[in-house]
Formats: sequence, structure tokens, C-alpha cells
Amino acid sequence: MAATPPHMQALDHLIHALEESLNDRDWDRLAELNSEVRATVEPVMAQLESGELDAELVRERLARLQTFCDAASAGASEARSEAEQALKGVNRNRSAARAYQNVSTNRPK
Repeated sequence: MAATPPHMQALDHLIHALEESLNDRDWDRLAELNSEVRATVEPVMAQLESGELDAELVRERLARLQTFCDAASAGASEARSEAEQALKGVNRNRSAARAYQNVSTNRPK
């Protein structure tokens, strides 16, 4: 069995790290790793175009990366929705606290 070329290893490592970060819901790490995608994929594509890499192996990795991107997009939408609901809760609590403060300060003595 042939050794995995270094650029393919880098792509495999990146995909694995992206998947772990998504599973951990580590959005900061995801953003950091996302910035590495292009720099990691470009050398793989160059080697593919020069015939140094098997097209099927590259296709499998890129399909896995696309699956990750779809899952990350769904996860980000879910996180955004959760944050929106939390903010609405904070606003409701703030309004309730303000109403209580108004009632307690305007009470006849």
C-alpha cells in the first residue's frame, strides 16, 4: 500500500479537525480552521491536475469536506437561532425587571 502524499495528509488532518470542532461546537476554532481550507486544498488540486494524485481519492476527500461544510452551515444556523432565543429571553427579563422597578419606585408610602 502506497503512503498518503503529504498534501493529502494535510487535507485529511484539516477535515478531521473541522469535524471535531463542529462536534464540540467550537465556533472560534472552526473559523480559524476555515481560513486554512483554501491553502490546504490548492496544493491537492495542483497535484491532481498534474496527475500526481488519484482523482477518486481527491473526490472522496472533497466530498467529505463538502459534507462537513453542509453540516457546519446547519450547525451555525442552529447556533444563531439559539443565540437569538437567548437574547429574546434576556430582553424579556430586562423588561420584567424594569416593570418591577417602576412599580416598586412609584408605590405610595
